[in-house]
Amino acid sequence: MTSCELGYRAGIAAFTATVAYDVVQILQVAGLLHFPVDEILIYGTSLCIVVPFVLEMVALHDVTLRTKQVWTLAALVFVSMYAVFATANYVVQLATVLPSKMRGASEGVRLLDQTPHSMFWDWDAVAYIAMGVATALVIPALGRVGFEKWVRRSLLAHALATPLIAFVYFYPTYSTRLLFLGFPWALTAPVFMLMIALMLRSATSIHS
Repeated sequence: MTSCELGYRAGIAAFTATVAYDVVQILQVAGLLHFPVDEILIYGTSLCIVVPFVLEMVALHDVTLRTKQVWTLAALVFVSMYAVFATANYVVQLATVLPSKMRGASEGVRLLDQTPHSMFWDWDAVAYIAMGVATALVIPALGRVGFEKWVRRSLLAHALATPLIAFVYFYPTYSTRLLFLGFPWALTAPVFMLMIALMLRSATSIHS
């Protein structure tokens, strides 16, 4: 399997997992999903994004021209930050916090619970801010013509949505209404993952 093939398949998987997360989040906000199913699905779909997204970005770095790999390499540093914080958070929520809640023993894991402005809430914030920084860093590695131009635009859109996500996470008072401010992320994240995947499907190198 070539880097392009790996990146394409991983990108489609990351896109699918992100759309699944979006759907679950919408259903939860609409009151159609309840505990514990909502949290299992939210954390589960979020965890499913991590590995394919990392592989997609590794493949992108591998096929980028040597002279521009400084940008994709820098992006991979932030992708790694995203992967570490996101994985640690979701594994703790799924393997430790949720089972304790379901047994009625939530008091013992209160410190680990991802609630607004908790430690793991901040970890989640760092993860998605790092993803946004990674997308911004990839932009200079891509050309300004052809399909790459549209990939650049999708990356820029996601990078611009990242401050909104940061605001939602760190605003002193959290509310469902505030959550809607971060809605652009639900569109920009799957779109840029899909755009990179489509670019990799037929690419042999990233050129300007």
